[in-house]
Amino acid sequence: MALPINIEDLLNRRKIESNRIEFKKGWNPTDVYRSIGAFANDFDNLGGGYILIGVEEKNGVAQRPVTGVNPEAVDGIMKQMVGFNNLIEPYYMPRTSVEEIDGKTILVIWIPAGVNRPYAVPSDVLAKVKKPVYCVRDGSSSIVAKGEVLDELRDMANRVPFDERPNPNIKLTDISMALLRDYLAKVDSRLEKVLFTQSLEQTLEQMDLMDGPSENRMVKNVAAMMFCEHPERIFRYTQVDIVIFPEGRISDPNNFSETTIYGSVPQLIQGSLTYLKNNIIREYVKKQKNVPESIRFFNYPIQALEEAIVNALYHRDYQQYEPVEISVEPDGIHILSIPGPDRSISQAVIDKGERMISRRYRNRRLGDFLKELDLTEGRSTGIPTIQEELKKNGSPRATVETNSERSFINVFIPVHKGCGKRVVLNAPVNASVNVPVNVPANATANATANATVNLNKTQKSIIGMIAENNRVTYNEMIEKIGVDRSNIYRAIKTLKEKCILERIGEDKNGYWKLNI
Repeated sequence: MALPINIEDLLNRRKIESNRIEFKKGWNPTDVYRSIGAFANDFDNLGGGYILIGVEEKNGVAQRPVTGVNPEAVDGIMKQMVGFNNLIEPYYMPRTSVEEIDGKTILVIWIPAGVNRPYAVPSDVLAKVKKPVYCVRDGSSSIVAKGEVLDELRDMANRVPFDERPNPNIKLTDISMALLRDYLAKVDSRLEKVLFTQSLEQTLEQMDLMDGPSENRMVKNVAAMMFCEHPERIFRYTQVDIVIFPEGRISDPNNFSETTIYGSVPQLIQGSLTYLKNNIIREYVKKQKNVPESIRFFNYPIQALEEAIVNALYHRDYQQYEPVEISVEPDGIHILSIPGPDRSISQAVIDKGERMISRRYRNRRLGDFLKELDLTEGRSTGIPTIQEELKKNGSPRATVETNSERSFINVFIPVHKGCGKRVVLNAPVNASVNVPVNVPANATANATANATVNLNKTQKSIIGMIAENNRVTYNEMIEKIGVDRSNIYRAIKTLKEKCILERIGEDKNGYWKLNI
């Protein structure tokens, strides 16, 4: 089966944490199955892991070119695995993929976190007498769980994260092929090439997005979060409400405008950022006495807002019918989500507004998808990233608020002190409308003109093709420009970020718009 992530990202440990990847020069079933058990148990809720057979490592780094395995031995290894899988209690089947890298064959074993954990594996799958043990990850190693760790692992049996649970209310027709294709192309997965030549159910199975007995397979919640155009029909109030109080909620509570963003989680993130870029984000230039250079700053650094919005949607409880609310007031922006931080995080750490480390994630699989799209890094870096971006912009520090019941979390991002005492809008705001998703914000004409200075050949070629035909397709771009699909996607993403290009409407009936 094809992997849901690009093999080069695995070899270079990009997008996936290093402690979730193991390199093995050769096939050693005893060591491999201890790691399979540890990844399947996923004690730290990181999302399982990957084992690459035929790759030698040095100090944790894959050595290139890879060693590879004998192609004729691969079938034998996979037949052995069928028997070894039956030794795991309860039964667990890791996914496998044969990959060609550096002219060599390697075997990749993908071990998603199991829904029936804890899993016991034989301490030695080759021994005549099989002694079952429970393994967990300790950094980049797999060890046998003992004492309190073993007790806690057993206690996790009934704590499957919500996004990993199968949902009988999700139908295959709820899954958007356009969103699925867009994701697979962005992460450069080989599954994109077979998406329309096999059934949707088969693709979801290969991505570990189906669960349940063979006679009643069900789609997992995370599939709807990521690839459904209207997840609010399944998880009520999966939406972002943006409320603007020009004079402040307390000073003039009746003077406000409200907008609601709908869509999949990535669309909610992009739609919210697009709206804020269009209506709220502004650059200021302040002249200095006796100094030729002016001070330039934004009322809000967009990177800080992006991190806060991603965190709100990542850690939201999709079983609670409450939207993520973004309130814009003269003194700053509040990003409110339900519920609050895990109780393992002390109030003192929350008040400090720095790194908040939790060992329990509500939506670990959703986090994996967002990391693969470069929307989040994970590793509890959200609040530190926000503080760092505010510091670089010359803005005050963000604050984090919750209550003793941890029923909510409110991240407050203050406005830069040089921006006045009223919310100044970049464009008129219409109340209660849906903001088009996946459409980047328009910048000023000067900003757009400056953005076109340092474009590469592919980006300039795309602009030329769109200028001639604003309904040009990806396939036509690939054929005429002579680069692969991933290069086209990266170029278009850059053009959107520079506010040079935007997409109007859906893929099938939409068109491109140039802002130059």
